[in-house]
Amino acid sequence: MSSHAPVMMSEVVEVIEPRADAIIIDGTFGGGGYTRALLNAAPCKVYGIDRDPDAIVRGRQMSTEFPNRLTILEGNFSDMEMLVGEQADGIALDLGVSSFQFDEADRGFSFREDGPLDMRMGKSGPSAADVVNSEEEAELADILWRYGEEKKSRSIARAIVAARPISRTRALAELVERVLGPAARRLPIHPATRTFQALRIHVNDELGELERGLEAAERTLKPMGRLAVVSFHSLEDRIVKRFLNERGGRQSHGSRHMPAAATPRAPTWRLIGTSPRQPSAEEIHFNPRARSARLRAAERTSAPSWNPLQTA
Repeated sequence: MSSHAPVMMSEVVEVIEPRADAIIIDGTFGGGGYTRALLNAAPCKVYGIDRDPDAIVRGRQMSTEFPNRLTILEGNFSDMEMLVGEQADGIALDLGVSSFQFDEADRGFSFREDGPLDMRMGKSGPSAADVVNSEEEAELADILWRYGEEKKSRSIARAIVAARPISRTRALAELVERVLGPAARRLPIHPATRTFQALRIHVNDELGELERGLEAAERTLKPMGRLAVVSFHSLEDRIVKRFLNERGGRQSHGSRHMPAAATPRAPTWRLIGTSPRQPSAEEIHFNPRARSARLRAAERTSAPSWNPLQTA
């Protein structure tokens, strides 16, 4: 296995509280860091899910170390209910791109090394190159603004269309640098960070997958089962916060202009902590990628799962 360390690993294990015979789902297996920590913490059983075929290969190699305790499943974590087929005592989700994907130039996630402009986690469907070379300028600008919160989205989209075809990560990163100008190079992040983030999220439908995955977790966890979600940017964290607040009974109950629902639904979650946990200074020192991580956690109540098509 790799030496890549999963972010906030001890905190995630602390939330999940693995115990003997517990059923735990690692919905974003990646390099198996959370899975290994959970299996080492107690004689539990873990289902590791990932849509990346490379992660599945790593997981099957790792499963030989934990006979009858680790099951590797290829697919989206939003399909955990179908893939696992049984109720769980804990679910861990580590959102975004894995270190393996980020560090392999051929996967096209990073602007640090030149590679094909790919970014597909599951290695199927349209790639980032397909998006930048086929979408209309207005749609490209919308993707960069919506998923990357890029203020110069229109200027970048215009430059992309003028420079087509673009097939390599370095070509796109250099184009964004030229558009943003010298001032952007003095920022603490690379000028192309937001553009690459936006394309990656769009290509993999990451926010839609997260919303569906949270609903699946609600249906899959047993009462008193624990959910731990580690996010890495505000778009993800806002979705997790809104979901848990709404279904944990912390959402506002209307105003004088909009009366509260006549029959409020019972909370399906008990929030663990009033605010997200952040990595320690020591972890950030040894793993700078951890600096933006936020961990939100909750415990499943015994209330029935909400029907997303229902109104409160």
